[in-house]
Amino acid sequence: MLTYIIRRLFYAIPILIGVNLLTFVLFFIVNTPEDMARAHLGDKYVTKQAIQDWIADKGYDQPLFFNAAAGGLDSLTETVFFNKSVKLFAFDFGASDEGRNIRSDVVDRMGPSLALALPTFLIGIWVNINVALMVLMFRGSKLDRFAVGIFVTLMSVSYLFYIIVGQHFIAKISRLVPVSGFNDGIDGWRFLILPILIGIIAGIGAGSRWYRSLFIEVSGQDFARTARAKGVSEAGVLFRHILPNAMLPILTGVVVVIPTLFMGSLVMESFFSIPGLGSYLLDAIRAQDFAIVRAMVFLGSVLYIIGLILTDISYTWADPRVRLS
Repeated sequence: MLTYIIRRLFYAIPILIGVNLLTFVLFFIVNTPEDMARAHLGDKYVTKQAIQDWIADKGYDQPLFFNAAAGGLDSLTETVFFNKSVKLFAFDFGASDEGRNIRSDVVDRMGPSLALALPTFLIGIWVNINVALMVLMFRGSKLDRFAVGIFVTLMSVSYLFYIIVGQHFIAKISRLVPVSGFNDGIDGWRFLILPILIGIIAGIGAGSRWYRSLFIEVSGQDFARTARAKGVSEAGVLFRHILPNAMLPILTGVVVVIPTLFMGSLVMESFFSIPGLGSYLLDAIRAQDFAIVRAMVFLGSVLYIIGLILTDISYTWADPRVRLS
């Protein structure tokens, strides 16, 4: 097991280098250092000298990848890529273009992101699995066809529709919860209950439909037919045979998502003014703050790779026949 984990970590290094390099290249294709300077200084009444001073202050006056004037090893180290991107592998995120410490911002904003994403994730999985199992008990009936139609309809509705309707009827008209905002205090749940509810409802269509398809595939296997032939009730077949044997594909879709919960939700956090990592990244993109975008993309890649490793490890728990080496 340890050998497998170490090997996967070594495999992750070239992946992270590729993601880092691609992010760097794409960002500088879209934005030049002059564009970033104007975005921070203002497009109007900004002098060329002010732009050059900003570029020099942020370290963007160096060559991007190779500094021919430096010579030796400095030709690689005295570049924008080395100073801005290579340090990420030591989790040195540096400072944003506005001078804020990115690591401190990530730590501060991780709590609100988890407070929103974790309940939505856990409750959503529980609801989707139970809805799929209940629908499966009436497979082939009118109720089953009606439920599938509802699932497809829910999948077809835009995420923004749920947010707008929820904020209008539940928050604005009924005044049951605040429209937006966040509070770290004891009454902070009042700001989270609406986005959590919307996240669960918006995910029922796709989640329940996927679990239903998965359970139908498993229910057609020999062990399920044998259990029915022995007189086991349909509920017993579902919960004692189908659900345990569907754990591997469920874990594939569940465990890999867990590390990405730290990154928050771009749409939900923005619409509900929750100061999480999702809104942090979106604000950085709007402000063309390359330092934050680069750090968040790198952190997201690391968390996703961790999720893949956790998925493989969880296989050994769900199915003892699986061995990693």
